Amino acid sequence: MASHFDEPLARGTSDSFKWRKYPADVLPMWVADMDFRSPEPVLQALHERISHGVFGYPLEPLPELIESVTGYLLEHHGWRVPPEAIVLLPGLIPGFNVACRAVAQPGDGVLLHVPAYPPLLQCPLNMGLRRDEVRMVRGASGQYEVDWDSFQQALHPRSRVMLLCNPHNPLGRVFTREELTRMAEACLRQELIIVSDEIHCDLVFRGHRHTCMAMLSPEVEARTITLMSPSKTFNLAGLKMAFAVIPDAQLRQRFLAARADMLPSPNILGGVAMQAAYRQGQPWLRELREYLEAQRGFLVDFVSRHLPGVRMVAPEGTYLAWLDCREAGLPGNATTFFLEQARVALSPGESFGPGGEGCVRLNFGCTRAHLSEGLERMRQAMARMR
Repeated sequence: MASHFDEPLARGTSDSFKWRKYPADVLPMWVADMDFRSPEPVLQALHERISHGVFGYPLEPLPELIESVTGYLLEHHGWRVPPEAIVLLPGLIPGFNVACRAVAQPGDGVLLHVPAYPPLLQCPLNMGLRRDEVRMVRGASGQYEVDWDSFQQALHPRSRVMLLCNPHNPLGRVFTREELTRMAEACLRQELIIVSDEIHCDLVFRGHRHTCMAMLSPEVEARTITLMSPSKTFNLAGLKMAFAVIPDAQLRQRFLAARADMLPSPNILGGVAMQAAYRQGQPWLRELREYLEAQRGFLVDFVSRHLPGVRMVAPEGTYLAWLDCREAGLPGNATTFFLEQARVALSPGESFGPGGEGCVRLNFGCTRAHLSEGLERMRQAMARMR
Protein backbone atom coordinates (compact mmCIF):
# COMPACT_ATOMS: atom_id res chain seq x y z
CA MET A 1 0.00 0.00 0.00
CA ALA A 2 1.95 2.98 -1.27
CA SER A 3 1.02 6.29 0.34
CA HIS A 4 2.61 9.59 1.26
CA PHE A 5 1.53 8.74 4.83
CA ASP A 6 4.28 6.09 4.73
CA GLU A 7 6.97 8.78 4.54
CA PRO A 8 9.01 8.73 7.77
CA LEU A 9 9.46 12.01 9.64
CA ALA A 10 12.41 12.76 11.92
CA ARG A 11 10.38 13.69 14.99
CA GLY A 12 12.89 12.50 17.58
CA THR A 13 15.02 15.59 17.05
CA SER A 14 12.06 17.97 17.12
CA ASP A 15 10.16 19.39 20.11
CA SER A 16 7.76 16.42 20.09
CA PHE A 17 6.39 15.39 23.48
CA LYS A 18 5.46 12.04 21.99
CA TRP A 19 8.96 11.28 20.74
CA ARG A 20 11.10 12.82 23.49
CA LYS A 21 9.41 11.64 26.68
CA TYR A 22 11.17 8.27 26.51
CA PRO A 23 14.77 7.26 25.62
CA ALA A 24 15.69 7.12 21.95
CA ASP A 25 15.47 3.30 21.78
CA VAL A 26 11.80 3.34 22.80
CA LEU A 27 9.21 3.32 20.02
CA PRO A 28 6.42 5.77 20.97
CA MET A 29 2.87 4.56 20.33
CA TRP A 30 1.10 6.36 23.13
CA VAL A 31 -0.18 9.98 23.10
CA ALA A 32 -2.86 10.89 20.50
CA ASP A 33 -0.53 12.63 18.06
CA MET A 34 -0.17 11.35 14.49
CA ASP A 35 3.18 11.02 12.73
CA PHE A 36 1.95 12.65 9.51
CA ARG A 37 2.58 16.02 7.90
CA SER A 38 -0.45 18.26 8.01
CA PRO A 39 -2.26 19.02 4.72
CA GLU A 40 -0.27 21.04 2.20
CA PRO A 41 -2.90 23.85 2.03
CA VAL A 42 -2.49 24.31 5.79
CA LEU A 43 1.29 24.50 5.53
CA GLN A 44 1.06 26.94 2.63
CA ALA A 45 -1.39 29.18 4.51
CA LEU A 46 0.93 29.24 7.52
CA HIS A 47 3.94 30.13 5.35
CA GLU A 48 2.02 32.97 3.73
CA ARG A 49 0.88 34.35 7.07
CA ILE A 50 4.38 34.14 8.54
CA SER A 51 5.85 35.93 5.52
CA HIS A 52 3.61 38.90 6.36
CA GLY A 53 5.89 39.39 9.34
CA VAL A 54 3.48 41.14 11.74
CA PHE A 55 1.64 39.29 14.51
CA GLY A 56 -0.40 41.92 16.32
CA TYR A 57 -3.71 41.45 18.07
CA PRO A 58 -6.18 39.75 15.72
CA LEU A 59 -9.74 40.82 15.08
CA GLU A 60 -11.99 38.68 17.28
CA PRO A 61 -13.97 36.88 16.21
CA LEU A 62 -12.54 36.94 12.70
CA PRO A 63 -15.53 36.62 10.32
CA GLU A 64 -13.67 34.53 7.73
CA LEU A 65 -12.56 32.06 10.40
CA ILE A 66 -16.03 31.69 11.89
CA GLU A 67 -17.47 31.26 8.40
CA SER A 68 -15.02 28.41 7.71
CA VAL A 69 -16.20 26.66 10.90
CA THR A 70 -19.93 27.07 10.25
CA GLY A 71 -19.48 26.10 6.61
CA TYR A 72 -17.63 22.95 7.61
CA LEU A 73 -20.29 21.96 10.14
CA LEU A 74 -23.02 22.40 7.56
CA GLU A 75 -21.24 20.61 4.72
CA HIS A 76 -19.84 17.66 6.69
CA HIS A 77 -22.31 17.20 9.52
CA GLY A 78 -25.48 18.81 8.19
CA TRP A 79 -25.57 21.14 11.18
CA ARG A 80 -26.66 24.72 10.47
CA VAL A 81 -25.05 26.81 13.21
CA PRO A 82 -25.39 30.60 13.51
CA PRO A 83 -22.03 32.42 13.68
CA GLU A 84 -22.71 33.81 17.16
CA ALA A 85 -22.93 30.24 18.53
CA ILE A 86 -19.17 29.69 17.93
CA VAL A 87 -16.84 30.42 20.85
CA LEU A 88 -13.14 30.09 20.04
CA LEU A 89 -10.90 28.30 22.56
CA PRO A 90 -7.22 27.40 22.91
CA GLY A 91 -8.11 23.72 23.38
CA LEU A 92 -10.77 21.23 24.39
CA ILE A 93 -9.41 20.60 27.88
CA PRO A 94 -9.96 24.24 28.89
CA GLY A 95 -13.34 24.00 27.17
CA PHE A 96 -14.81 21.20 29.23
CA ASN A 97 -13.35 22.60 32.44
CA VAL A 98 -14.94 26.01 31.76
CA ALA A 99 -18.21 24.34 30.82
CA CYS A 100 -18.40 22.51 34.15
CA ARG A 101 -17.49 25.69 35.99
CA ALA A 102 -20.29 27.51 34.16
CA VAL A 103 -23.13 25.12 34.97
CA ALA A 104 -22.25 23.35 38.22
CA GLN A 105 -21.41 24.20 41.81
CA PRO A 106 -19.01 22.40 44.16
CA GLY A 107 -20.63 19.18 45.32
CA ASP A 108 -22.75 18.75 42.18
CA GLY A 109 -22.43 15.56 40.16
CA VAL A 110 -20.92 14.95 36.72
CA LEU A 111 -21.80 11.83 34.70
CA LEU A 112 -18.82 10.35 32.90
CA HIS A 113 -18.41 7.13 30.91
CA VAL A 114 -15.43 5.06 32.12
CA PRO A 115 -12.80 4.23 31.13
CA ALA A 116 -12.26 7.81 29.99
CA TYR A 117 -9.68 10.22 28.59
CA PRO A 118 -7.62 11.22 31.69
CA PRO A 119 -8.26 15.02 31.50
CA LEU A 120 -12.00 14.25 31.41
CA LEU A 121 -11.56 12.17 34.56
CA GLN A 122 -9.71 15.04 36.20
CA CYS A 123 -12.20 17.74 35.22
CA PRO A 124 -14.77 17.15 38.03
CA LEU A 125 -11.97 17.09 40.59
CA ASN A 126 -10.66 20.41 39.29
CA MET A 127 -14.05 22.00 39.89
CA GLY A 128 -14.84 20.36 43.24
CA LEU A 129 -17.56 18.21 41.64
CA ARG A 130 -18.51 14.59 42.24
CA ARG A 131 -17.65 12.11 39.50
CA ASP A 132 -20.58 9.76 38.88
CA GLU A 133 -19.24 6.96 36.70
CA VAL A 134 -21.12 5.16 33.94
CA ARG A 135 -19.47 1.87 33.02
CA MET A 136 -18.71 0.86 29.46
CA VAL A 137 -18.86 -2.94 29.17
CA ARG A 138 -18.48 -5.57 26.47
CA GLY A 139 -21.81 -6.50 24.93
CA ALA A 140 -22.87 -9.75 23.28
CA SER A 141 -21.16 -8.69 20.04
CA GLY A 142 -17.87 -8.14 21.86
CA GLN A 143 -18.05 -4.39 21.23
CA TYR A 144 -18.12 -1.96 24.14
CA GLU A 145 -21.48 -0.44 24.99
CA VAL A 146 -23.11 1.59 27.74
CA ASP A 147 -24.10 -0.30 30.87
CA TRP A 148 -27.57 1.24 31.14
CA ASP A 149 -28.12 0.01 34.70
CA SER A 150 -24.90 1.81 35.62
CA PHE A 151 -26.10 4.90 33.75
CA GLN A 152 -29.34 4.99 35.72
CA GLN A 153 -27.53 4.45 39.02
CA ALA A 154 -25.14 7.31 38.23
CA LEU A 155 -28.03 9.77 37.96
CA HIS A 156 -28.60 11.56 41.26
CA PRO A 157 -30.59 14.61 42.35
CA ARG A 158 -27.21 16.35 42.56
CA SER A 159 -26.37 15.56 38.89
CA ARG A 160 -25.88 18.69 36.78
CA VAL A 161 -23.68 17.71 33.84
CA MET A 162 -22.99 14.79 31.55
CA LEU A 163 -19.49 14.83 30.05
CA LEU A 164 -19.62 12.79 26.86
CA CYS A 165 -16.73 11.77 24.62
CA ASN A 166 -17.96 10.73 21.15
CA PRO A 167 -16.21 9.11 19.35
CA HIS A 168 -15.08 7.60 22.61
CA ASN A 169 -11.50 7.85 23.78
CA PRO A 170 -10.01 5.29 24.54
CA LEU A 171 -12.55 2.68 23.36
CA GLY A 172 -13.07 3.96 19.82
CA ARG A 173 -16.86 3.64 19.99
CA VAL A 174 -18.98 5.83 17.73
CA PHE A 175 -22.24 6.04 19.63
CA THR A 176 -25.34 5.36 17.56
CA ARG A 177 -28.19 7.82 17.26
CA GLU A 178 -30.29 5.49 19.39
CA GLU A 179 -27.70 5.42 22.18
CA LEU A 180 -27.30 9.20 22.10
CA THR A 181 -31.06 9.69 22.17
CA ARG A 182 -31.41 7.46 25.23
CA MET A 183 -28.69 9.41 27.04
CA ALA A 184 -30.13 12.76 26.00
CA GLU A 185 -33.66 11.91 27.09
CA ALA A 186 -32.40 10.94 30.55
CA CYS A 187 -30.45 14.20 30.76
CA LEU A 188 -33.49 16.24 29.69
CA ARG A 189 -35.70 14.59 32.30
CA GLN A 190 -33.30 15.64 35.03
CA GLU A 191 -32.38 18.99 33.40
CA LEU A 192 -28.70 18.18 32.98
CA ILE A 193 -26.39 20.14 30.71
CA ILE A 194 -24.58 17.98 28.15
CA VAL A 195 -20.94 18.77 27.39
CA SER A 196 -20.04 16.76 24.30
CA ASP A 197 -16.37 16.30 23.37
CA GLU A 198 -16.50 15.51 19.64
CA ILE A 199 -12.86 16.14 18.76
CA HIS A 200 -12.55 12.84 16.84
CA CYS A 201 -15.83 13.28 14.94
CA ASP A 202 -14.18 13.41 11.50
CA LEU A 203 -12.18 10.22 12.04
CA VAL A 204 -14.97 7.66 11.72
CA PHE A 205 -14.59 4.46 9.70
CA ARG A 206 -16.87 3.04 7.04
CA GLY A 207 -20.03 1.45 8.35
CA HIS A 208 -20.37 4.04 11.11
CA ARG A 209 -21.65 7.58 11.20
CA HIS A 210 -21.01 10.37 13.66
CA THR A 211 -24.11 12.07 15.06
CA CYS A 212 -23.64 15.43 16.74
CA MET A 213 -25.41 15.22 20.08
CA ALA A 214 -26.88 18.71 19.69
CA MET A 215 -28.55 17.74 16.40
CA LEU A 216 -30.93 15.25 18.04
CA SER A 217 -33.61 17.86 18.71
CA PRO A 218 -34.02 21.58 19.49
CA GLU A 219 -34.49 20.67 23.16
CA VAL A 220 -31.20 18.77 23.27
CA GLU A 221 -29.39 21.52 21.34
CA ALA A 222 -30.52 24.11 23.89
CA ARG A 223 -28.85 22.16 26.70
CA THR A 224 -25.66 21.10 24.88
CA ILE A 225 -22.17 22.57 24.71
CA THR A 226 -20.34 20.86 21.84
CA LEU A 227 -16.55 20.98 21.78
CA MET A 228 -14.64 20.46 18.53
CA SER A 229 -11.26 21.13 16.96
CA PRO A 230 -9.31 20.40 13.78
CA SER A 231 -6.35 19.32 15.91
CA LYS A 232 -6.83 15.53 15.81
CA THR A 233 -8.30 15.44 12.31
CA PHE A 234 -5.50 17.40 10.64
CA ASN A 235 -2.69 16.84 13.20
CA LEU A 236 -2.57 20.43 14.44
CA ALA A 237 -2.58 19.91 18.22
CA GLY A 238 0.43 22.14 18.90
CA LEU A 239 -1.31 25.15 17.34
CA LYS A 240 -3.86 25.26 20.20
CA MET A 241 -7.09 26.00 18.37
CA ALA A 242 -10.56 24.68 19.21
CA PHE A 243 -14.10 25.94 19.56
CA ALA A 244 -17.35 25.44 21.42
CA VAL A 245 -20.72 25.40 19.69
CA ILE A 246 -23.36 26.84 22.06
CA PRO A 247 -26.54 27.78 20.16
CA ASP A 248 -28.54 28.72 23.28
CA ALA A 249 -27.81 32.38 24.11
CA GLN A 250 -28.28 32.06 27.88
CA LEU A 251 -26.08 28.98 28.11
CA ARG A 252 -23.48 30.70 25.95
CA GLN A 253 -23.43 33.72 28.27
CA ARG A 254 -22.89 31.46 31.27
CA PHE A 255 -19.96 29.84 29.45
CA LEU A 256 -18.45 33.21 28.52
CA ALA A 257 -18.83 34.48 32.08
CA ALA A 258 -17.09 31.39 33.45
CA ARG A 259 -14.27 31.84 30.96
CA ALA A 260 -13.86 35.49 32.05
CA ASP A 261 -10.27 36.60 31.43
CA MET A 262 -8.69 33.30 32.45
CA LEU A 263 -8.40 31.71 29.02
CA PRO A 264 -6.07 33.25 26.45
CA SER A 265 -7.32 33.97 22.97
CA PRO A 266 -6.36 31.34 20.40
CA ASN A 267 -3.21 32.32 18.58
CA ILE A 268 -3.14 33.82 15.09
CA LEU A 269 -1.40 30.87 13.43
CA GLY A 270 -3.87 28.42 14.94
CA GLY A 271 -6.69 30.37 13.33
CA VAL A 272 -4.93 30.41 9.97
CA ALA A 273 -4.43 26.64 10.14
CA MET A 274 -8.03 25.94 11.14
CA GLN A 275 -9.45 28.07 8.35
CA ALA A 276 -7.25 26.41 5.72
CA ALA A 277 -7.94 22.91 7.03
CA TYR A 278 -11.70 23.35 7.03
CA ARG A 279 -11.76 24.97 3.60
CA GLN A 280 -9.13 22.97 1.73
CA GLY A 281 -8.22 19.89 3.75
CA GLN A 282 -10.84 17.43 2.51
CA PRO A 283 -8.78 15.56 -0.13
CA TRP A 284 -6.05 14.96 2.47
CA LEU A 285 -8.63 13.84 5.04
CA ARG A 286 -10.19 11.30 2.67
CA GLU A 287 -6.76 9.77 2.06
CA LEU A 288 -6.01 9.80 5.79
CA ARG A 289 -9.18 7.89 6.65
CA GLU A 290 -8.34 5.26 4.03
CA TYR A 291 -4.84 4.90 5.43
CA LEU A 292 -6.03 4.66 9.02
CA GLU A 293 -8.62 2.07 8.06
CA ALA A 294 -5.87 -0.05 6.49
CA GLN A 295 -3.75 0.41 9.60
CA ARG A 296 -6.67 -0.67 11.76
CA GLY A 297 -7.17 -3.84 9.68
CA PHE A 298 -3.48 -4.70 9.89
CA LEU A 299 -3.50 -4.15 13.66
CA VAL A 300 -6.61 -6.25 14.31
CA ASP A 301 -5.18 -9.12 12.25
CA PHE A 302 -1.77 -8.97 13.93
CA VAL A 303 -3.18 -8.91 17.45
CA SER A 304 -5.48 -11.86 16.77
CA ARG A 305 -2.69 -13.91 15.19
CA HIS A 306 0.41 -13.04 17.17
CA LEU A 307 -0.45 -11.60 20.60
CA PRO A 308 -2.05 -14.53 22.44
CA GLY A 309 -4.40 -13.55 25.22
CA VAL A 310 -4.61 -9.92 24.09
CA ARG A 311 -8.16 -8.96 23.14
CA MET A 312 -8.99 -6.06 20.84
CA VAL A 313 -12.22 -4.80 19.30
CA ALA A 314 -11.76 -2.85 16.07
CA PRO A 315 -12.37 0.82 16.86
CA GLU A 316 -15.26 2.43 14.99
CA GLY A 317 -13.50 5.80 15.02
CA THR A 318 -10.27 7.55 16.13
CA TYR A 319 -6.76 6.21 15.52
CA LEU A 320 -6.57 4.70 19.00
CA ALA A 321 -6.81 1.00 19.83
CA TRP A 322 -7.76 -0.42 23.22
CA LEU A 323 -5.90 -3.66 23.99
CA ASP A 324 -7.14 -5.80 26.88
CA CYS A 325 -4.11 -7.70 28.17
CA ARG A 326 -5.64 -9.26 31.27
CA GLU A 327 -5.69 -12.77 29.81
CA ALA A 328 -2.20 -12.61 28.29
CA GLY A 329 -0.40 -13.73 31.43
CA LEU A 330 1.95 -10.75 31.44
CA PRO A 331 4.03 -10.36 34.59
CA GLY A 332 2.97 -7.23 36.45
CA ASN A 333 1.70 -4.12 34.70
CA ALA A 334 1.08 -4.44 30.94
CA THR A 335 2.38 -0.97 30.10
CA THR A 336 5.54 -1.53 32.11
CA PHE A 337 6.05 -4.94 30.52
CA PHE A 338 5.90 -3.62 26.96
CA LEU A 339 8.03 -0.61 27.82
CA GLU A 340 10.78 -2.60 29.52
CA GLN A 341 10.70 -5.82 27.50
CA ALA A 342 9.67 -4.53 24.05
CA ARG A 343 10.84 -0.92 24.29
CA VAL A 344 7.39 0.21 23.10
CA ALA A 345 5.64 3.07 24.90
CA LEU A 346 1.85 2.67 25.22
CA SER A 347 -0.69 4.61 27.25
CA PRO A 348 -1.43 2.83 30.55
CA GLY A 349 -5.01 1.65 30.87
CA GLU A 350 -5.04 2.52 34.56
CA SER A 351 -4.77 6.21 33.74
CA PHE A 352 -8.20 6.00 32.06
CA GLY A 353 -9.91 5.13 35.33
CA PRO A 354 -12.16 2.18 36.28
CA GLY A 355 -12.23 -0.45 33.56
CA GLY A 356 -8.73 0.37 32.41
CA GLU A 357 -6.88 -2.07 34.64
CA GLY A 358 -4.75 -4.51 32.64
CA CYS A 359 -5.31 -2.62 29.38
CA VAL A 360 -3.20 -0.38 27.17
CA ARG A 361 -4.03 2.18 24.50
CA LEU A 362 -2.08 2.05 21.24
CA ASN A 363 -1.86 4.88 18.69
CA PHE A 364 -1.89 3.56 15.11
CA GLY A 365 -1.75 7.03 13.55
CA CYS A 366 1.76 6.32 12.30
CA THR A 367 3.52 4.81 9.30
CA ARG A 368 3.01 1.13 8.48
CA ALA A 369 6.70 0.54 9.15
CA HIS A 370 6.38 2.09 12.62
CA LEU A 371 3.26 0.07 13.43
CA SER A 372 4.82 -3.16 12.14
CA GLU A 373 7.99 -2.66 14.17
CA GLY A 374 6.11 -1.85 17.35
CA LEU A 375 3.85 -4.88 17.06
CA GLU A 376 6.76 -7.16 16.21
CA ARG A 377 8.64 -5.95 19.29
CA MET A 378 5.55 -6.71 21.38
CA ARG A 379 5.24 -10.17 19.82
CA GLN A 380 8.87 -11.02 20.52
CA ALA A 381 8.63 -9.81 24.10
CA MET A 382 5.61 -12.03 24.71
CA ALA A 383 7.32 -14.98 22.99
CA ARG A 384 10.36 -14.67 25.26
CA MET A 385 8.06 -14.73 28.26
CA ARG A 386 6.68 -18.18 27.41
